[in-house]
Amino acid sequence: MSKKKIVIFSLLLLLNHCSFDDKTGFWSGSKEEINKLSELDKQNKKILDVYKIYISDKIYSKEVTLKKKLILPNAKKNSQWEMLGLNHQNYLSNISLPSIDNIFLKKNIGKKRLSTFKKKSVLLFYNNSIIFADKTGTVFAVDELGKTKWKKKVYKKLYKNIQKNLVISVYKNSIYIADDVGFVYSLNANNGEVIWIKNYGTPIKSNIKVFDGKIYLIDSDNKIICLNSKDGSKIWDVLTISSFIKRPHVLPLSFTKDGSLIALNSSADLYKLEGKSGQIIWSANILGSLQADASDFFISSNIVISDNTIFLSSGKSFLSYDLEKGNIIWETNVSTVSTPIVIGGNIFIVTENGYFVILNKLTGEIISSKNILKILKEKHQFTKITSFIIGSGKMYSLTSNGYIIVSSASNGTTENFKKIADSLITPPIIVNEKLFVLTDKFKILGFN
Repeated sequence: MSKKKIVIFSLLLLLNHCSFDDKTGFWSGSKEEINKLSELDKQNKKILDVYKIYISDKIYSKEVTLKKKLILPNAKKNSQWEMLGLNHQNYLSNISLPSIDNIFLKKNIGKKRLSTFKKKSVLLFYNNSIIFADKTGTVFAVDELGKTKWKKKVYKKLYKNIQKNLVISVYKNSIYIADDVGFVYSLNANNGEVIWIKNYGTPIKSNIKVFDGKIYLIDSDNKIICLNSKDGSKIWDVLTISSFIKRPHVLPLSFTKDGSLIALNSSADLYKLEGKSGQIIWSANILGSLQADASDFFISSNIVISDNTIFLSSGKSFLSYDLEKGNIIWETNVSTVSTPIVIGGNIFIVTENGYFVILNKLTGEIISSKNILKILKEKHQFTKITSFIIGSGKMYSLTSNGYIIVSSASNGTTENFKKIADSLITPPIIVNEKLFVLTDKFKILGFN
């Protein structure tokens, strides 16, 4: 066993002692409980550091000139953003956004502390309210001018110094939240009041999707869970194969229009399940012939469903799978950590190291690739692309050092950029022809 794996294995042994069993008095506020939570926070940070050291440094770095300008369909207006990925299929497309020249909102909301390491937050928009949670777990609803409508502190004082990663979704006037401490709960979208709260004892490590009155999640043991949205009671669960290490990133979920769940676990196994019963329809390991320990460290993009096809990025590859049979259609050596955008016959992504790439949807061929970080001064180019979105034919790419870079989605050409924050890690959203961004210091920015 390599030294790296010995270190990781030791960390896992420590984490295994940090259980979340109700029998030990999880809600008691005892000294034992406090020590467990403190240890959990410390070890999560250590695992993140080891993970960063271990992952491969082989990245895509090739430019390809687009031979023919692309014709994009007309942008469509969007008035709600109820879940990560916009909808159940995580299908973003071309959203109407005439301009971002004007900044109309710039307001700090939420706690800036607990910033020893960064986790992506979720920014939603529902019934004219921007909804998000800060690093302490306080949930906010604010209007488009930044005025707080309500805020809700669900966690007891015991948890105030534990940085939590919350996944959030809105469904029929209720907000559903799960965290990496082990809680799942529901709030009233109008006033933030708690409807129900459950402690399932195991950290949630996936995105959250709510479909047809049911909540879907994956926990840190690779158990796919279905809960009743009315009271949080468990309907079914499916235990899939566990992996060697618990990864720091959020596992993706997606839903077909007819109610089948597509889920990717931390062992890189892609599943299609019947949403009502949890019956497995098919499964496939997406890492194929990569090294034996690759599944212990892979990261993935969100899962996008379009035209009976599944698209996602994992490891160093971008993949296309047949939705019905689960067989791979094509694989291309390029990757992204954000949600791929499918428009017409093409797929649009931006790599973490700054290449705006356009792929042919049917074949996976890279038809265009531009290094968009070149537009920045050389000293600012040592950064990462954290997320991106397309608005009215423009690709808006956000960097970890606070820049937003604008490119043409029709020809891949980088057009301009602007510095808008110190750090940007939360995916932007486009609602009512406005672009909203949440900075790492919990400042909401609005552009139109």
